[in-house]
Amino acid sequence: MEQLTQNIVPVRSSEIAVDIYGDAEGPTILLIPGVMADAAAWAAVARGLEGWSAVAVLNRRGRHPSGPLTEAYSLELEVEDALTVLRHLPDVRTLFGWSYGALIAMHAANEHTVPHLIGYEPIMAPFGAAALPGLQRAHDAGDLDASVEVALREVTGMPDDVVESLRADDAVWPELQRLSTPIHAETRAINNAPRPAGLAEQAQRVDLIVGERNRGQAPYGTTFQDVADLVPDAVVHVLGGQGHLAHLEAPSELATFVSILGRH
Repeated sequence: MEQLTQNIVPVRSSEIAVDIYGDAEGPTILLIPGVMADAAAWAAVARGLEGWSAVAVLNRRGRHPSGPLTEAYSLELEVEDALTVLRHLPDVRTLFGWSYGALIAMHAANEHTVPHLIGYEPIMAPFGAAALPGLQRAHDAGDLDASVEVALREVTGMPDDVVESLRADDAVWPELQRLSTPIHAETRAINNAPRPAGLAEQAQRVDLIVGERNRGQAPYGTTFQDVADLVPDAVVHVLGGQGHLAHLEAPSELATFVSILGRH
């Protein structure tokens, strides 16, 4: 699908840009990206999805051209944003979230009936909690380079050689810096949120996906299991050969996988 429109949806003290591929009056899948990602990072996946009349990608607050996080930022506010967009679109059949976006989607599905929810490696507290002091220092200093360093090394556990390889890439590193602007507030919001008794309670069907490389491995595989334990009726799927960044490393494969789940 090609992008046809970008809708601006007013939300509390901010606004949300939603990229629409296809006919938004028909059955729609709504995608919610996570930390250090925006709608543009999910464009290749969005264009490859099949089975819906439209693909809508929510560009969460704090990402241009959406509005600012605001001082009241929290997971609850993110959920409120998602619910506003859900109600703005006429026929959302599937709600898809990645990482923090999956946690937001699953909280939204506690309050809004969703026919189908798909979550790719959702995360939840205490994810990244140990990195908060370093993220705080980088944020206070306005040091985006340090924010990326802390996020990659202390949150994701990325090896030093991989971090240095990314730093040497003149296209990738500046983009990571740009996307790291809200990471301290987001990580704090994840860890300040109270633990829910359940997730996706009003989703009629839930599919959870974990990358094969992360299954059972910290940090993403272990937090994935924490989330899955709160959704006893969820069906867990493994995406072979992939890790947390399947939308960048194998967008066509991920789009095909999600499309197949949507047809079942």
